[in-house]
Parts: sequence; C-alpha cells; structure tokens
Amino acid sequence: MASDGFAAVILAAGKGTRMRSTRHKVLHEVGGKTLLAHVVDTVSGLSPDRTVLVVGDRAEQIAEAFPGIPVARQSPQLGTGHAVMAALPALDGYDGDLLVLYGDVPFVPTDTIAAMLIARRQPSPEDAPGLVILGFMAENPTGYGRLITDDASHLLKIVEENDANAQECAVRLCNSGLMLIDGTAARGWLGRLDNDNAAGEYYLTDLVAMARADGRAVAVVHADESDLLGVNSRAELAVAEAAFQARARRAAMAAGVTLRDPASTHFSHDTELGKDVTVEPHVVFGPGVRVARGAVIRAFSHLEGATVGEDASIGPYARLRPGTDVGGTAKIGNFVEIKKAAIGDGAKISHLSYIGDAHVGRDANIGAGTITCNYDGYNKYVTDIGAGAFIGSNSALVAPVTIGAGAVVGAGSVITKNVEGDALALTRASQKSIGGYAARLRAGADGKRTAGNEPAE
Repeated sequence: MASDGFAAVILAAGKGTRMRSTRHKVLHEVGGKTLLAHVVDTVSGLSPDRTVLVVGDRAEQIAEAFPGIPVARQSPQLGTGHAVMAALPALDGYDGDLLVLYGDVPFVPTDTIAAMLIARRQPSPEDAPGLVILGFMAENPTGYGRLITDDASHLLKIVEENDANAQECAVRLCNSGLMLIDGTAARGWLGRLDNDNAAGEYYLTDLVAMARADGRAVAVVHADESDLLGVNSRAELAVAEAAFQARARRAAMAAGVTLRDPASTHFSHDTELGKDVTVEPHVVFGPGVRVARGAVIRAFSHLEGATVGEDASIGPYARLRPGTDVGGTAKIGNFVEIKKAAIGDGAKISHLSYIGDAHVGRDANIGAGTITCNYDGYNKYVTDIGAGAFIGSNSALVAPVTIGAGAVVGAGSVITKNVEGDALALTRASQKSIGGYAARLRAGADGKRTAGNEPAE
C-alpha cells in the first residue's frame, strides 16, 4: 500500500552560470517572490511530512533565505540521482514517499502535484506504481527526454533524444524531471544507481528501469507545458515574469477587476484586488497590497505593502509605501507619497505631499505641499492629525506633533508644537509692502540697459 505521507526534496544545487549573477539562481524573483519560494509555498499547501533543500554552489545564501528548512549539501554535483542521494541523510529514518521537485521550476500547480500523490495511492499494493513521473505534451519536443508508454499509459522507459530512434523522436510526451518515488523502495533503488556513462553522473531517470525490473509499474501524470517553465538565464527569467503577469491579469479580470490597459499593469504574487476595483494604465503593485472593492487606482501609481479601503481613489502618480492603510472613500492624489501612515475614511491628500509615520483622521484635508517631518537623522517620530482637521498648503508638521480634531493650520506654517482641537495655528512672518519699489527697480534696470551694460547672452 502506498504511504499517505511524503517528503519534498527540492533540488537547488545548480550553479546557474547563465544568470551571470552573484545571487543564487533560485533566489531571483518572479512576481515579487523568489523562484524557490514559489516551489516551497506550492508544496507546503500539501502538508509534506518533511521538506529538504538540496544545495551546492552558494549554499549559504539559500540557508539564510530559508532558515526553517533543512539543507542538504551536494558536493561534488554529479547529477539528479546524486542530488536525491545527498538528501537521504536529512531524511534518516523516514520511509514515506519522496517527491522530487526543482527550485527553478516555479509554476507547477498544487493540483498537479496532488494528482501525482493520488496516482501513487492505489487501493492495493499490486496496483500502486513504484514511481510517478510528471510529463507534458511539448509543442516542440526537441531537447527533451521522451516518455514511452504502453496502451495502459504505464511508462515503459524514458529515452533521451540523442538515444531515440525516429519513431521515439516523434513522441511529444516529454519528461519534466519531477518524480514521486515509493519511499519503501527509494533507498534501495538510489543505492543501485551508477555513473557509468559519458558524463560520469547518476541519473534519476535510471530509476524507471529499476522499478520495472522489480515488477513495479511506473505511472505518468500529465501537466500543461506552460506550468513547467524553467529558469536558467535572465532571458528565461523575463519569460517567466511575463507568463506570471499574464496569468495574474487574467485572474484579476475574471474576479471582477477592470484593467484599463492590462499589459501595463504589474502584479505581485500576493496582490489582492476586490470586485469593481478599477486600475488605470501603468500601475505597479509590489508585494503586500490589498485593495478593497470599488477603489480606483489611477495611472502611474506604485503601491507596496499597503491597504486601500472601499471606494478610495489613489493617484495618478501616487506612491503608497509599506505600512500605509488608506480608509474608505479617502483620496490620495497626484504626486503624493504615503509611508507607514493610517489615513482615515474620507480624508483627502490631493497634491504634492509627503505623509510618513502619521495618523490622519476621518475627513481631514491636507493641503498641497504639506509634509510630515518625521526623521531627525536618528529616529522616526509620529504626526497625529485629528478628524476634520485642515492643513493649509505648503505646511511642515515637525514630529512628534498632534493636530487636534477640527483644527486649522494656516498655509506656509511650520508647526513644532501641539495644536488643540478647533484652534487656528500659523507660523508666518509679518507681510511687508514697500510702495513703488518694483517700479523703481525696473527703472534702474532699464537705465543700465540704455548705457550699453546689457548682460552677455
């Protein structure tokens, strides 16, 4: 009987030389999340008994990025079979199934992996396959190993293209590399692998012949080719990003979001948009953004780590930084930057302002050019603006400072002390007028020009 439990063995030992990067290949991002994190999160949804990362080059980077997951080191790196063997010490005493995944193949759906697990869990030992291979129908199979099956769709063998005859080359069912191995047989089969080949490597695909020689069936589960996109270079990383964005856009529109120009809208892996949200062109959603129903995100805005309430309006050209919480019906206008600030329902910050480390109360109105001076070079301080307060244009609020509910701050003020509710506060030099001065200034300038003293062009 096939075990109900499984361990996920994620291979991430490749050197990634084609990335031309000091960062490990699987730590490059798609949709704001690393390639490896996509794989880890997907398999975590199926509650594996254990997860092991097999690493080689720049192993310390992966260990630092995933401190809660055991790391097995593969050195030297002698093929996929050798990589799985390197994981066995970290699985000492475990005899559940082994699910082999790849850290640079980020889009395999949870449902597809679940189908592999189901295929292993047949009702009787004689029916349970020893291996389950994930295959796909390739549009162009060139370069892939071919999966040769019998009439019952059991795998007979995997044939590499260089070893395939003309009939086998015509087969479009290809090997993805993902495999589920019977845990009770895995150590024995892996121990029988050898590297008697031109590359001197231990091939995981050799397990197919071993399983069949032991009288075990090998099942094939089919996946979409687009779900098996691998990343080995910057160009392939860009292809993966484009594929992710296309899926995210389709999913958003299917869920009731209006994208005015889908191709120019950029999503992250965890972007959440409610029904009837409208997104204008050239909007970027960084990680950690939630937008409630009916909100409008206007053109050229950038949001990251921010929450936007129902029917709020953001932008155009607005920037919401991490820690921003915009209330319902609030308005954040053009060239406004918000950081780590709670903006109350109905509040308006319409033009050319910076609001950081602040609380802005319900229905407050922040005039153009207002800034909260939240940093003294050493520490950050909070500005608290009460409900219904009015902050005049071009004001500087020097934190820590509180503006009471209903208070008014005159335009051009620098506020350094608390303002009580419903009070008027202003700091402004007395205006002085000198009659006729401008006319005399112009006359003097004109006299200089007639004397031939014009400034050089």
